[in-house]
Amino acid sequence: MAKPVLEVKNLIKTYGRVIALDGADLELYPGEVLAIVGDNGAGKSTLIKCITGAEKADSGKIIIDGAEVSFNKVQESRLAGIETVYQSLAVAPSLDVTANIFLGREIRRGGLFGQLSRMMDSSLMKKDAQKYISSLGIETIQNINQAVETLSGGQRQAVAVARAVAFSQKIIILDEPTASLGVRESSQVLNLIKNLQSRGLPVIIISHNMPQVFEVANRIQIQRLGKRAGIVTPKTHDMKDVVAVMTGALKLELKDQTLNSVT
Repeated sequence: MAKPVLEVKNLIKTYGRVIALDGADLELYPGEVLAIVGDNGAGKSTLIKCITGAEKADSGKIIIDGAEVSFNKVQESRLAGIETVYQSLAVAPSLDVTANIFLGREIRRGGLFGQLSRMMDSSLMKKDAQKYISSLGIETIQNINQAVETLSGGQRQAVAVARAVAFSQKIIILDEPTASLGVRESSQVLNLIKNLQSRGLPVIIISHNMPQVFEVANRIQIQRLGKRAGIVTPKTHDMKDVVAVMTGALKLELKDQTLNSVT
C-alpha cells in the first residue's frame, strides 16, 4: 500500500465561537486526484488554507512524506513543494504569459554581470514558459508574449496551472478551477487535471460541480460541519450518495469508506 504524500490529522480551527474545522482529516496519495466537496461552511477552504499556511490551525498535525510540518505563511508551503491555484487566480492582467508564470520568481542572468546588473534572463524565462505550456498540452495559448488580460477565462486558468506546475515539487491544489468558466473552457481545465495526474503529480481539487468531480477524481472526500463525513469513489457511489452524505441524510459506516483505496 502506498504511503500518503500528505496527511492531515485532527485539525481544529476556530474563529471566536465559530468552529471552522472540528477535527478534520485528510490523506493524499501519490498520483491521485482527490476531490473535496461539501456544502458552504463545511470547512473546505479553511482546510486548504491551513494546509498551505494561509491560516494557522489551533491544533492538529500536517504531515508531508512522513514528517510533520508547520507553515506560518504560504511562502513556506511553496518551499515545501505545495502550489495552490485559487479561484481568484491572482494573475497580473497587464503582464504577458511569461511574466505571470515567473511572477515573484524571476530568473536573473548568470555570471558577474547578471549579479551586478540584476537583469532578468528574459529569453530563458520565455523558453521555459513555452515548455511548461506545451508540456501541459495547452494549445489555446499561441503567443506567450500576449498580455493575460487579452486571454479568455479558461486560458487564464491554464496560465495559473502552468505556473503551479512550474514550481510544484509535491502537490497541486486547485480551488474551484472551473467556477467561472463555460462548458468548453471547463473541459480544457479538466483535461489539464487529467494531464497532471498522468505526470504523477497528486492533485487536490475543491469543487461544487459534481459531474466534473466524478469525471476526474479518484477519491472524493465529503466535508460536513468542519470534519470528514466520508470518502467514496466514483466506482462505489453515485452523486446522489455524495449529496446525501453532505446533507446528513446518509451516514457512511467505516467499512464502506475507501479511506486507503486509490483507483
